Amino acid sequence: MRGFLRNGKLLTLMLGHLTVDTYAGVIPVMYPLLIGRFKLSLATVGLVSLAYSGMAAVSQPLFGFLADRFGTRFTGLALGWTALTFSLVGFVTTFPLLLLLAFASGLGSGAFHPMGALDVRALLPVWRRSAGMSVYVTAGTVGVAIGPLIGILGFGLFGIHGTGLLIVPGLATGGYLLWRMRGTVRGTTSAAVHLATGAQRVPVFALAVVIGVMMSRSWTVNVFQAFTPTWYKLLGYGPEFYGPLATTLVLASAVGTVGCGTLADRFGRRTVILVTLVLSAPAIFLYTAYPGPWAFASAILIGFLAASTAPLMLLMAQQLMADRAGLASGLVMGLGFVTGAIGIPINGAIADSIGLQKSLMTHVALVIVTIAIAWFLPSEAEMERHSGEHEPQRAQPTPGVP
Repeated sequence: MRGFLRNGKLLTLMLGHLTVDTYAGVIPVMYPLLIGRFKLSLATVGLVSLAYSGMAAVSQPLFGFLADRFGTRFTGLALGWTALTFSLVGFVTTFPLLLLLAFASGLGSGAFHPMGALDVRALLPVWRRSAGMSVYVTAGTVGVAIGPLIGILGFGLFGIHGTGLLIVPGLATGGYLLWRMRGTVRGTTSAAVHLATGAQRVPVFALAVVIGVMMSRSWTVNVFQAFTPTWYKLLGYGPEFYGPLATTLVLASAVGTVGCGTLADRFGRRTVILVTLVLSAPAIFLYTAYPGPWAFASAILIGFLAASTAPLMLLMAQQLMADRAGLASGLVMGLGFVTGAIGIPINGAIADSIGLQKSLMTHVALVIVTIAIAWFLPSEAEMERHSGEHEPQRAQPTPGVP
């Protein structure tokens, strides 16, 4: 971990990832305000997350393809665009215009994520990629975690107009990212792999399994993060309770992400993913069946287990499509994002019918189905055969690279 924190460019990318994902973390604590302002149902208010995350998702494969072709030097601009458009959300007077701004803001997020993932992949040696990518993804998780706290502070001071404050960190960090990464990382190592091995046939089944598991995990994580504040408000709790609870859920996933990345470098990504899936089912049951102050403990379990394997699946997709790693990043993250986004209004509609508690509990069944799918994840040896990248015998890292 200490070695990664000495890599200046990786730290810069982590700062950008933290900032861009803060905006996604703010959205759930906006729900109570939006429901009252526009007279929305649980299903309808979920369309805000669908607009933001949906656009971020569907645009990622395109931006990943463009990054493979033209490099990633405009990552900072994507962050600045997200900040500008999101800051205007609190000033609109109609719900359709609110959705339009959410779409526009999500477009910036969709551009940032595959470009950032490619930059990080280029900075890391093969034998530390699981841990390194996990550290990078953790920065985004921390951003999502602090989003509710920032939102509660801003909305407490200025009401829904508090979104205007959010332009400052995005523009500042985006500008620094443009300056710090100028003329250095132009894309990925995928070009070198392509030249060395030639165009590779895509292992469609293995890639589909990876994407399927990513979609399921994203659905669960997004739904619990989105509806925890609303659920606890309905139960009679105030923002001083459900804000920290939502943050605990996300921060736990940050700890789990780093831990799972380190374990994956030692025991393999497939093994770690399967174990976390098996343990997720009882954690979700405890969280949904026993709400209240003790939910902080079960929230830690859900965050630690459910959200921690996303960087492992991202790396698996990049390795399975090594000569088109940008497109692979966009596919796995984009489809994961869109499933999580669609899942929010789906669970919202279910909640309107049977209640939020039972709606959230349906994810126990989803996890069980996902375990069966994850059994077919490729092993490390299979992925090495597809990528043409073989782990060296603990080669000495280059200066500045952990």
